[in-house]
Amino acid sequence: MKYQFNLFIICLIIGLVLFSSCSSEKKEVAYDFTTAFELSDGTETATYNQIIEFYNQLAENYTSVAIYEMDKTDSGKPLHLVTFNPNRSFEYEFSDNKDKNILLINNGIHPGESDGIDASMMLLRDLAQQKIEAPKNTIIAVIPIYNIGGALNRNNSTRTNQNGPKEYGFRGNSRNYDLNRDFIKSDTKNARAFADIFRTIKPNLFIDNHVSNGADYQYTLTHLFTQHNKLGRELGEYLNNSFMTQLEDSLSQKKWDITPYVNVFNRTPESGFSQFFDSPRYSTGYTSLFNTLGMMVETHMLKPYDKRVTGTYELMKSFIAIADKDSKKINELTQIDIEKYKEGTSYPISWKIDSSQSSTLNFKGYEGKMIPSEITGTKRLKYDRSKPFTKEVTYYNYFTPLNTVTIPEKYIIPKGWWNIKELLKLNEIKITYAPKDTLITAGVYKIKSFETVKNAYEGHYMHYKTETEYKQELVQIRKGDYIVSTQQEGVRYIMETLEPSAPDSFFNWNFFDTILQQKEGFSPYVWEDMAVEFLENNPEIKKEFEAKKLEDAEFSENWYLQLDWIHKQSPNYEKSHLRYPIIRVGG
Repeated sequence: MKYQFNLFIICLIIGLVLFSSCSSEKKEVAYDFTTAFELSDGTETATYNQIIEFYNQLAENYTSVAIYEMDKTDSGKPLHLVTFNPNRSFEYEFSDNKDKNILLINNGIHPGESDGIDASMMLLRDLAQQKIEAPKNTIIAVIPIYNIGGALNRNNSTRTNQNGPKEYGFRGNSRNYDLNRDFIKSDTKNARAFADIFRTIKPNLFIDNHVSNGADYQYTLTHLFTQHNKLGRELGEYLNNSFMTQLEDSLSQKKWDITPYVNVFNRTPESGFSQFFDSPRYSTGYTSLFNTLGMMVETHMLKPYDKRVTGTYELMKSFIAIADKDSKKINELTQIDIEKYKEGTSYPISWKIDSSQSSTLNFKGYEGKMIPSEITGTKRLKYDRSKPFTKEVTYYNYFTPLNTVTIPEKYIIPKGWWNIKELLKLNEIKITYAPKDTLITAGVYKIKSFETVKNAYEGHYMHYKTETEYKQELVQIRKGDYIVSTQQEGVRYIMETLEPSAPDSFFNWNFFDTILQQKEGFSPYVWEDMAVEFLENNPEIKKEFEAKKLEDAEFSENWYLQLDWIHKQSPNYEKSHLRYPIIRVGG
């Protein structure tokens, strides 16, 4: 935790002495805690300044609420963290020895999706004012607004399909990053500040509040839980078979229908759809790497704003009640899952839909059909809200590993790759240092093939479909090289970032692109004579060369490809080209 946070803790501890009861209400409250949302009859969302002032006043007037100023974001303004804890023990609120679970709620990652911002303000106020029952086994921590730069860039037009509020923030942050793609690469100060918060408070549960529209249907609320197979066996099964069902039942009793996030685009859902797979670039994908049970709330942007905010408020209340009731079970299952990632065991680095398993939803939609477009003359999708239906729809929510690797004892990172070390330390991955120069036998990857997106994606040109060749060889370790043991709390983060074929690996996010470029070459008129001598001295390579010319017409007709192929078989070819610099030891 950073210096500002420590100072705030000290001040709060001193303040604690002045009060005989942490859960009691302070003196007469002069501040009006009616939110901008409520004052506008559900048509407006609070501005950034209104949000921070609201929480400052809430903390000033109720000792069950505290507000902390955290690291700065790209906007120059700091992230804030607000906590609700009626029986506050300030010095231990985020201790590893805490006897309560922690729920972290994130708002405004896309500030135009402001439902959670207003719902969280009302939620913490109502908890502080004891209008709703406080959880007994759960501390609630809220990031009031994550994308501050986007929140300050207010407008009333960029959410083209959205039904309110009157004004809202913009999706991109101060540097135009979509922050819900930045949790692994951490290009922004926002993501780095989030990692500091997340790894400091170590939440057991996580909610990220969003608004979305992939199709039209009757629901105001949809949920997007982290994919249960990926989350882990015990915790994932509990999430899919118990927690999710309890949440749906609780909301049903309150007359709020909810369904899994409708993962379709420009087609109707009746033909079935799959669960959205939250890889680690996304918030719930990142948090699941630390065995946190996560959920995105996705309200339907075509529904009125007042209904969306109220629905988000009720959903969070139900979520908290279930989490509090099952707090011991959640903690126990989390610990079981943490213990299973041992050296030598298999770890899935990519997944695919398991079409042999599925669920059935009693889905409440609207009839849709393709009709001629008045603009393009082609077919366009049109929903008819006068024709609602309830139909059984196939939901593919089971995934199975596509590729797996064995968890090694450790990874060793050459000290020249200090940027990788910084990202690991940001996420509280423990690192030691090689004490001396030495030679060891270790596993080495060579990049065999990969594809790269054609258009810029969040400041990168991502790789995908990365394939590698793997072999054991003698490797030089230098004094000061970084040693990362896998047998630590962040083992899943380590595996997902350091294994080059993992979809959100540091390799696929372009952190190692310098190894893809050959630095040394040859002059053909010089190498030609050297190549003749090399082939004469290496008859097996010469035999392979002649066979390749017979089998590959393009190769046989291209003199440069032939010289380059021979060069790549020779000692003159640089070993660093396409050689992934991080090595694996053991496992």
